[in-house]
Amino acid sequence: MRAYQDMVYSTAVRLVKNEAQAEDISQDVFLKAHEHFDTLSTSPTAGGWLKTVATNLSLNHLSRYRNRWRFFSEFRRDDGAGAEANEPEIEFAAPDTFFAGVDADERRMLVEEALGKLPEHQRVPLVLYHFEDLPYDEIARKLGVSLAKVKTDILRARAALAQILARSGTRHETFSA
Repeated sequence: MRAYQDMVYSTAVRLVKNEAQAEDISQDVFLKAHEHFDTLSTSPTAGGWLKTVATNLSLNHLSRYRNRWRFFSEFRRDDGAGAEANEPEIEFAAPDTFFAGVDADERRMLVEEALGKLPEHQRVPLVLYHFEDLPYDEIARKLGVSLAKVKTDILRARAALAQILARSGTRHETFSA
């Protein structure tokens, strides 16, 4: 448990954006792990199993307690989504100079804080794609939405995250000077 508790908790908190709920989910993950202790204690893939369970329990939590279907409803063609094909791909990564002079802990904190500012319908697919390494089609299946919806939400989340990080970087430079 000690070896994986940070990973399980950070997976849950990224998805549900609530520390208390993430703690509850983490407890549930380790209760499930206890039920499978005989198998997991000798398994080299125990960490992957725990991460998958944490992801699934977090998604289940969002579904039950946050009315997730309202957030992930299919987008309509009349909402301007058709323009997405003409828009250039927005890079997720910040410029090389963005995090200059920022240590790894502060960088992680800035990204976590920025993720927390994204709306759930953008944050969840972005976290599943970039932090959980799930492919678009699997994210669409897990969330019960179209592949186009997942791609659009991730594209918009990248743009929003870049803007949030740019504002954070400006504040960081102001306070550091």
